[in-house]
Amino acid sequence: MDRSACSGERTSLFPLFLLILYAVEAALLGISPVDRSVWWAENLTAWIPISVILLMYWRGIRFSNTAYCLMFVFFALHTVGGHYTFEQVPFGAVTRFFGFQRNNYDRICHFLVGLFAFPTLEYLERNRLVKGRGLLCFLTVMSIFGFAAIFELVEWCYASWADAKSGTLFLGSQGDIWDAQKDMLADGLGAICTTIFYCILRRERHGRHHQLEHRGPEEREGEREECRCAAECGQHQPAELETR
Repeated sequence: MDRSACSGERTSLFPLFLLILYAVEAALLGISPVDRSVWWAENLTAWIPISVILLMYWRGIRFSNTAYCLMFVFFALHTVGGHYTFEQVPFGAVTRFFGFQRNNYDRICHFLVGLFAFPTLEYLERNRLVKGRGLLCFLTVMSIFGFAAIFELVEWCYASWADAKSGTLFLGSQGDIWDAQKDMLADGLGAICTTIFYCILRRERHGRHHQLEHRGPEEREGEREECRCAAECGQHQPAELETR
């Protein structure tokens, strides 16, 4: 295979491209937001994890392009909510189509929080920090539920500290007394769906490498070379090949 097709230089540009794209979006949506204090609060909850991801990248802890794409989707949509406030995002067409009683844009973003299960699974499995796929998936989903609960506490603290208007907009409960519980459920469901998606991808990849057993030495060496190249790109190298 063409080694240049998956060189470290090429793949390193993809996360950089996503970062630049996000920076442009954040700058544009920082112009005249509905509420500046809410804009700061919402964007800080994105900039802090982005900073952590950048630090991990700088220290050599990389994720697959799929993981970076999924995280980008969350940050992009979350930033839109920061501009309008989640309660006032132009989402009327969807609300009317499904007959919702409230603007559920915030619930979609909470569901997308579960996308972070993908890089979590990659990191834990790559470093063999958890034994057993079932336990790995369970702990990952529970970690997202735990994060969701902590974020609800952060929202509560901000609403108590800020003025009444900003606090209400940041909470975005829209009169739903079970808003916090439903938000946490959305986070967890997103994590469950993402975990299933991850397992499907891993099973397909495992199936491809299982066929390696029936190939000749030259084909097998070419497959190993492809996986070594993928590993340099920041992707997970299957355990089946690591042990050979």
